[in-house]
Amino acid sequence: MQAPGSRTAPRWLKPATEYGPLAVFLAVYAGAGLMPATAALLAATAVGLGLSLFFLRRLPLMPLVTAAVVGVFGGLTLWLQDETFIKMKPTIINALFAVLLLGGLAARRNLLRMVLGTALALTETGWRQLTLRCGLFFAAMAVLNEVVWRTQSTDVWVAFKVFGLIGLTFVCFLAQAPLIARHRSESSDSAP
Repeated sequence: MQAPGSRTAPRWLKPATEYGPLAVFLAVYAGAGLMPATAALLAATAVGLGLSLFFLRRLPLMPLVTAAVVGVFGGLTLWLQDETFIKMKPTIINALFAVLLLGGLAARRNLLRMVLGTALALTETGWRQLTLRCGLFFAAMAVLNEVVWRTQSTDVWVAFKVFGLIGLTFVCFLAQAPLIARHRSESSDSAP
């Protein structure tokens, strides 16, 4: 049963709002360069938030945080005409996720479980291990983005941002399948 005032989102909404801005960024970058691509990314991110608000009547936390970081760093990139800021955005987002996940573990609050608890039923040990692995993965992605943007051309960084980060994330989460299978919980006490 739905909460009063809420709506069911169309199936296309989540992939469109998560990957649409990135696709727009890549398409505009290929035709016009980094500054216009950054402006297009800002616009596409705003459209994605608007679609989420329209269909869900709320703004999901993760897209909202990502949009805030995109807004700040994309805005600084355009205002100062300095591509450094947009190149730092993946570092900041990944570092933020790492700090939240690892800091949550240290504080004995499993934030990953709070986000994914309705989708996965894991034991406490499984949640801790998965959260630790995800936190370390995001930390590594932050470091890797720093290395790539500081040592490679903008073209290489854009390819890494669009294809490398997504590909590595997919591989990382696919590699967690044995852990998830090993620590699957049959009880309903795994909900947050």
